[in-house]
Amino acid sequence: MPQVTRSHCKICTNQCGITLTVEGEQIIRVKGDFDHPLSKGYTCPKGRAVGRLHHHGAALVRPSMVRGGETVEPGWDACLDDLAARLRKVIDTHGPNAIGFYFGSGLGMDAAGYRMGEAFYNALGHPPKFTPLTIDGTAKVLVSSLVGGFPGLSGKTDNENVDLLLYVGVNPMVSHGHNTGMFSPPSWIRAVAKRGEVWTIDPLRTETAAYSTRHVAPLPGKDYAILAWLVREVIDGGPLAPAQPVQGLAELRAALDGYDLATAAHIAGVGEEELTALLAAVRRFGSVTVETGTGVTMSEGANLTQWFAWLLNILTGRMNRKGGVWFHPGFITQYDSFELPRLDNPLTPGAPTMPEASGIIGDWPCAALPGEIEAGNIRALVNLGGALVRSFPDANVLVPALRQLDTFVTLEVVANETTALSTHVLPTKDQVERADISLWDTLSGSVSMLYSPPVVSPMGDRRSAWWIISQLMQRMGLSVPEGLPSDDTQQADEAMLARQMATARCSFDELKAAGTVTLPLEFPSAWVDRHIERIDGWIVAPPPLLDLWARTRAVDGERTGPPPLSFIPRRQRRKLNASLSFLGSPADIILHPQDAAAHAIASGDRVRVTTANGEIVVLANVSDTIRPGVASIPHGHESANVNLLTSAQSVDALTGMVLYSGIPIAIAKVEDEQMAVPTAAVG
Repeated sequence: MPQVTRSHCKICTNQCGITLTVEGEQIIRVKGDFDHPLSKGYTCPKGRAVGRLHHHGAALVRPSMVRGGETVEPGWDACLDDLAARLRKVIDTHGPNAIGFYFGSGLGMDAAGYRMGEAFYNALGHPPKFTPLTIDGTAKVLVSSLVGGFPGLSGKTDNENVDLLLYVGVNPMVSHGHNTGMFSPPSWIRAVAKRGEVWTIDPLRTETAAYSTRHVAPLPGKDYAILAWLVREVIDGGPLAPAQPVQGLAELRAALDGYDLATAAHIAGVGEEELTALLAAVRRFGSVTVETGTGVTMSEGANLTQWFAWLLNILTGRMNRKGGVWFHPGFITQYDSFELPRLDNPLTPGAPTMPEASGIIGDWPCAALPGEIEAGNIRALVNLGGALVRSFPDANVLVPALRQLDTFVTLEVVANETTALSTHVLPTKDQVERADISLWDTLSGSVSMLYSPPVVSPMGDRRSAWWIISQLMQRMGLSVPEGLPSDDTQQADEAMLARQMATARCSFDELKAAGTVTLPLEFPSAWVDRHIERIDGWIVAPPPLLDLWARTRAVDGERTGPPPLSFIPRRQRRKLNASLSFLGSPADIILHPQDAAAHAIASGDRVRVTTANGEIVVLANVSDTIRPGVASIPHGHESANVNLLTSAQSVDALTGMVLYSGIPIAIAKVEDEQMAVPTAAVG
């Protein structure tokens, strides 16, 4: 008899409510939960694929290890004993800093597992750490620290009241916002456009741009030119009405001196009339709310674009005000319950082999991993649910480096190129096999917390990630947190979740009984205004960004001639980073008809894309949705890994962020059989 269980999707941080129909141990249907208080029935194709992901043909169900050149499945005790001995040998011979950690997105959606991973990392004395932050998010942490004095200021658009919304390099129709938590994006974007205007700045006419009032298509990584000019115009002619104190306004205006309309349009590669129309909209509405995404943070102009986006929000009075940006107070760690410390320098030491690039809040640049392995500094790697080969830059040097590791352990649920390189593969319970809560509460679009029960029994010998890690720690002779359960039953999993909620806004028992707890948002938030007043106002002209701006203006001033054809990354509606390829999104390249004709390429042709680092072959999708001189290639495909095109040497020195966008490419038609023509381009 089929049973229906209410749960929530843990494919991404949006975490929509879902219902799963289960017969025996088979998930036979997944759909949106129309009774869910937040998502109200909305799901995307990725969320509805939870059942297919669980029943994946390459699902990992038993621990394995490499012994004598052969992969064997010796059982948990033998596998963990062997792994513990090998890691202990690395520590005894080379010290704990010879063990690197990658906190991947896979375990990043497992609340108890992730926290135990942190306990493991802390027990080793904070060895080298890598996270997705230096893959797609450093600019946001940098700017919230330098301008707002605290890296945890996670801004969200007040979608219910915003009237002029400017999206820059973000496509919430597919991504649901970059850590902003938007359910049913079409409904919200339509509503904003109906009562006001929505502008999208992106080289590609994305799904979001198609719903927008206006679309502006700049050169990749040059969004900052548009926003910098707007900031200067706001300072000189309004609307200049910050809602909180600011400091450094005179220094900021001096740095923008001479940055006129013609300069901004030339650098951005857009028409002057587009910029004057955007400025007219800002003045007509009296303010503007700017939201950015990975199209910004993965580009060379990331830090400047994010800075100027914040400045527009600040100077037009949209920070912590109705119709503007609100800041998440946290559900477990409650930022509004204590005086925030002033933390205006997030930069930390980076990797010894990459001294020119800083780390950020303790994370090392992901680009540094191959060099650290080759130098013998990192001898073992603990991979907590990451598809390194398709997420780290420069797979050409990364893969040979990973093969050199003495020990490489991966916690994962589905086999992939990264598990194939690992010496030990430890299969964890997936999202439908364990009880869980919302780990990344501040990435939610509301002050809420969610609980979901297990839906089916663990397949094979899968165990809870927290249990696996704690067992490994014990075998290594490391101190483990006190009071851990002895086994990983459902009751034990829930006990681990309850530990995390000891200081939360509700108890675990209350959450479990309700399933979802949503609390009122104080907005405008007194705690935000108090913090900004304590630091004497928003820091609108931080020296590191002023210096970067001066250097960038000098480089831009020397530019002559059109830039070369370059590619930008793209998310797809039926794919999530390195997972869900079975949903069928193609590994394609969107080319403007002019660029396609110049290379004798038609839709459906196979195209070889080459950089100085490597090449991939993708399917041509010729469309006027992309501006000339730019190509769009989705990331995360095993058959066409864009990280064969990126370079571990192209790193932002300020944050350690690698360049994933605006990379020059050469393209050529592959002269053999054609493949099927892809579906219509976005827009």
